Amino acid sequence: MRPLFLLAVSLLLATLPLAAGEIVILKTGAEVFAERTERENGILRLHTATGVIELPEALVERAIRDDRPPAPTAATVALTPAPAPAASPDPKALIEAAADRYGLPSALLHSVARTESDYSPPAVSHKGAIGVMQLMPATAAQLNADPRDPAQNIDAGARHLRDLLLQYNGSTFKALAAYNAGAGAVQKYGGIPPYSETRNYVERVVSNYYRLSGEPPAKLD
Repeated sequence: MRPLFLLAVSLLLATLPLAAGEIVILKTGAEVFAERTERENGILRLHTATGVIELPEALVERAIRDDRPPAPTAATVALTPAPAPAASPDPKALIEAAADRYGLPSALLHSVARTESDYSPPAVSHKGAIGVMQLMPATAAQLNADPRDPAQNIDAGARHLRDLLLQYNGSTFKALAAYNAGAGAVQKYGGIPPYSETRNYVERVVSNYYRLSGEPPAKLD
């Protein structure tokens, strides 16, 4: 049944006009607005206001045209009282809660968040990673999280890091390398891959961890 379902998704996407203004709905329920979309070899490429995001078509539930009315003009906005801004959740408090929830050293999770985005919810990397924990859209979809929601982003990032620590039997270096470069790269090289970006990333996270906790992380092999 699954191949038929994926075929149906592909056919649905193929029938949609690839015009400006589309809402791509993931199977997790998350929605991504794209100015335009492209398909190539099973990959749906979303051109957004912040950059390009690539997703496997299998992760997409459907895509619809954005028929919302245009944004109000400056004159209309000037005449409309602005609502009071809602209080934003404190990323550092969310980090503490997620560390406690998943049994992680809070200093380690803080170190990852600081190295990834400096705790910035709207941060988007040049590769398309989103939010405080810099989740790639495909990773966030696999974790059933909306990466633009700070609480979901941090919770998913903490779960992902915990799972990597379990996968590598508590090896902090390998887990951090996989968080940055992917588990495939760690498996290929049997440890931290020889990428300068990944090596610098691991060193920065461990340095921050040591500064916050006063002790080295467990299992640095």
